[in-house]
Amino acid sequence: MSAPCQQPTTPAAAPVLSPAATVPSPATTARRPAVDWRIRFAVLSLIWGFSFLLIKVGTQGFAPFQVTLGRLLAGTAVLAVAMVMRRERLPRSARTWGHITVAAFFLNALPFSLFSYAELTIPSTLAGICNATSPLWGMALSVVALSEDRPTRRRVAGLGVGFLGVLTVLGAWQGFSGLDLPGTGMALLASFSYAVGWIYVRRTLAGTGSSTLTLTGSQLFVGTLQLAVVTPVFTSAPDAFPLLPTLSVLALGALGTGLAVLLQYGLVQEVGPTTGQMVTYFIPVIATAAGVALLGEQLAWNTPVGAVIVLAGAALTQSRPSTTATRPGPRLRSGTRTRSRTADTRRERFSRT
Repeated sequence: MSAPCQQPTTPAAAPVLSPAATVPSPATTARRPAVDWRIRFAVLSLIWGFSFLLIKVGTQGFAPFQVTLGRLLAGTAVLAVAMVMRRERLPRSARTWGHITVAAFFLNALPFSLFSYAELTIPSTLAGICNATSPLWGMALSVVALSEDRPTRRRVAGLGVGFLGVLTVLGAWQGFSGLDLPGTGMALLASFSYAVGWIYVRRTLAGTGSSTLTLTGSQLFVGTLQLAVVTPVFTSAPDAFPLLPTLSVLALGALGTGLAVLLQYGLVQEVGPTTGQMVTYFIPVIATAAGVALLGEQLAWNTPVGAVIVLAGAALTQSRPSTTATRPGPRLRSGTRTRSRTADTRRERFSRT
């Protein structure tokens, strides 16, 4: 669900978890996967779209912190196996581990827990739509935090359109009547946390020399440790392990937090971050369909209409000016062009999810 996609893709996301993979090297592109990327794209969309349903079912048998801990444990196990098979090495720098600890909090421990608590009182459909606001928060924050990410009129318009969609989803003209404000606020705060985490990662973990898989696996491991400390303090050990909630938590972790990252990792390497990040726009659609069809959640007209407006605004905030019509700018001082290219490389490597 956080996806590392958009700014990242996120994998808004989302269940987007960490920055997207690097641009493929010739050695990578030479090995064409056996499954077409379109099929893997569809599977990734389904996995992340159903994550909100799995959270809802998981909270029916376990406390929210327990759902998050189980999710992180299962996801870490999947990525640990992938790292061993690919002979990835863990980061050695204490500074890198410090940044990973902060990223794990904002991209995993905090948003995963907030979504779990939010879905105690709000439908999974609303949680999925709140997750789609991550690019809006990211664009608003990047104006302040990322000097190389200046807003354009189109992106500012997208920000306004997106938040208009949020107000439509929440039914602002009705005074938010019938809406659980604490639960909705936690879901929106989770989406905001993704944006904070993505920007932090872009500023601190670009150019560390570690692969995206290594950083993501390390991040999930640290997030698991964080929840392992917090969960016993605020919850007691479960008396039983009901079948359906247990399977939901395991699927949420192994598929939505582990396998999904590997799928997106391969997609970005094969088709690039621009196409890979498009998965974000399918997540709320699938989350809404799953909640209505399988959980019997009610859907007022303003929810799907607002969701469409949110996605339109999010798409505008991710737009970039065409490079083909770029005018030659003023002469740069020595080293400025190199720094600009480095910033572009970092944005592409750590775009979401």
